[in-house]
Amino acid sequence: MANEAVQLRSVSRTYGSRDARVTALDDVTLGFPAGTFTAVMGPSGSGKSTLLQCAAGLDRPTSGAVLLGGTDLTGLSETELTLLRRRRVGFVFQSFNLLPALTAEQNVALPLRLSGRRPAKGAVPEALARVGLAERARHRPAELSGGQQQRVALARALITRPEVLFGDEPTGALDSAASRQVLAMLRAMVDDDGRTVVMVTHDPVAASFADRVLFLTDGRPSGELDSPTAESVAARMARLEAAAC
Repeated sequence: MANEAVQLRSVSRTYGSRDARVTALDDVTLGFPAGTFTAVMGPSGSGKSTLLQCAAGLDRPTSGAVLLGGTDLTGLSETELTLLRRRRVGFVFQSFNLLPALTAEQNVALPLRLSGRRPAKGAVPEALARVGLAERARHRPAELSGGQQQRVALARALITRPEVLFGDEPTGALDSAASRQVLAMLRAMVDDDGRTVVMVTHDPVAASFADRVLFLTDGRPSGELDSPTAESVAARMARLEAAAC
């Protein structure tokens, strides 16, 4: 397990109490290998986002352990978790979460400034150039398209050089052309930089950019698909959704 960037060991997550209790994750044990791209899919309510949130340290499991690069998140305080996320984890969500009053370059630098660090000289322009937006550094979010805003969010996630990048439907609000641009950038982060990417998605085309697809049903893993194609993912999802009806 030494090459696992993230490990979940017997992780369960429940919400509510007694008769109103809902089990989002049910005794899940799995790993995300370092330097790979994993897509997480499943029917609505299967626990995809809860899995991502627990793996990323955004939510605490009810039981079990989550390890990030060998660090057990279970016993960390909220302050320690916050510091770990800022230094070692990147996030990209369906909503771009850019601050509207800040320029693209200011949004990209924000994670470093929040952690009390000054960006190295040239780091912000380099991050924006990496996502093809060097000429948009002084533009505010309202002056950018949706795809451009998501690329700013990617640059912001990359600026801290995270060990793992988590994406929750990162292309869900984009048209097909912008979506493919963002997915190609996520793919390059794995192939060129050796990053680990974990992405929740409902889109078989998005999942086809990954090395493997992990399927969830009722809060438990229900199979994997290596070297996925959009067609093979769609067929597997159709079977899972039919079984869930």
